[in-house]
Amino acid sequence: MAVFGNLADKLQETLGRLRGRGKLTEKDVQSALREVRLALLEADVNYKVVGDFTRKVRERAVGQEVLNSLAPAHQVIKIVHEELTELMGGSQSKLNLSSKPPSVIMLVGLQGAGKTTSAAKLANLLRQQGHRPLLTAADVYRPAAIKQLQVLGEQLDISVFAMGDQINPVDIAKGALEHAKRHGNDVILIDTAGRLHVDEELMAELKEIDDALTPHEIVLVVDSMTGQDAVNAAASFHEKLDIDGVILTKLDGDARGGAALSIKTVTGKPIKFAATGEKLDALEPFHPERMASRILGMGDILTLIERAEAQIDQEKAEQMAQKLRTAEFTLEDFLEQLQQVRKMGPMDQILGMMPGMPGVKGLQGLEVDEKQFDRVEAIVQSMTVEERRRPDAINGSRKRRIANGSGTRVQDVNRLLKQFNQTRQMLKQFGALEKQARRRGGLFNLFQ
Repeated sequence: MAVFGNLADKLQETLGRLRGRGKLTEKDVQSALREVRLALLEADVNYKVVGDFTRKVRERAVGQEVLNSLAPAHQVIKIVHEELTELMGGSQSKLNLSSKPPSVIMLVGLQGAGKTTSAAKLANLLRQQGHRPLLTAADVYRPAAIKQLQVLGEQLDISVFAMGDQINPVDIAKGALEHAKRHGNDVILIDTAGRLHVDEELMAELKEIDDALTPHEIVLVVDSMTGQDAVNAAASFHEKLDIDGVILTKLDGDARGGAALSIKTVTGKPIKFAATGEKLDALEPFHPERMASRILGMGDILTLIERAEAQIDQEKAEQMAQKLRTAEFTLEDFLEQLQQVRKMGPMDQILGMMPGMPGVKGLQGLEVDEKQFDRVEAIVQSMTVEERRRPDAINGSRKRRIANGSGTRVQDVNRLLKQFNQTRQMLKQFGALEKQARRRGGLFNLFQ
């Protein structure tokens, strides 16, 4: 499921029809905005937020300056993009870390929202930025909450401070602060308890921790799948604790998007991070402008580049580019490339970040079968080193052995080899074209 799923599809479809009309009338814009309004309401966006949003877009879009412009549809889409960006906060909001460490970040939220996993993901992100985070297990009520945080900390090789489930959470938080000072941790992330609903007992305990440590940030973790319930919970937590920002979880599985589009308006507090997958590196800073672009099918090249820089080995990438130019790459190289690209995240997310891709005919609603990539990896890994380097040498008996070893069919092996050979042939032609272009002073001169 791509980020914002159904909402993105409907908005792209509605605005795409405007683009196909050429000249626009006020009636065209009003009709499109009615569809936009319905799409937002179906996405569980707060009805007051929807009303304000469509009013602002209408006021800006029906003026003569827009309707009489050379590309009125593009102007309307630009206005929708700007208002969506503003709706989600306008600009990126970063964590407020202290200039005198350790900084204390307290994670709060309802049970099941994903606080513990979010704490680990945020610790991982902070470490990548050069910090020395300390995870603190202060949820003493949920069975196995402490163990879960310890397991996640072990997977990431990040320290976890715990005192068991018989100690008062306030004392645990105080103990974590002293531990961090002694061991040089500059950020403390406190994983607090949640409940199935907002209640006085929960709030009283969180307020005690707040009073005892005066956190630099209180970050609310909300499950975006719960839509308007997430927004209502955010309003309640903010009223009691004065939160500083929000982490939205499960954004990759949300077919509605109401929480992301309502929280800033309802609470006045920004979304700081979004979890877009289950892996411990699937947490990214929330950029309202980039998210608006993804919703409208304009892509998100900046996030794509950042993911690539974080996951792809630059030296290997340059070596691969040279092999691709000379058509010398092998199935071994192909496998390595596939594995590096997959580190960047699910393929439907990657496609969604490429400008124009979500709106390409035949790609809307595309469900990328990640198992197909698993099969391709299994087929290549079932080959010998020699077969990967010289795929032309793979005969019938070798294909049967490879199929058996990878749990696939001979047809699957044939399909992969055919696609690989076609790609290599195409790259060989590009390589020849590039050489010819260099001799004649550039690609443009080839067509003179």
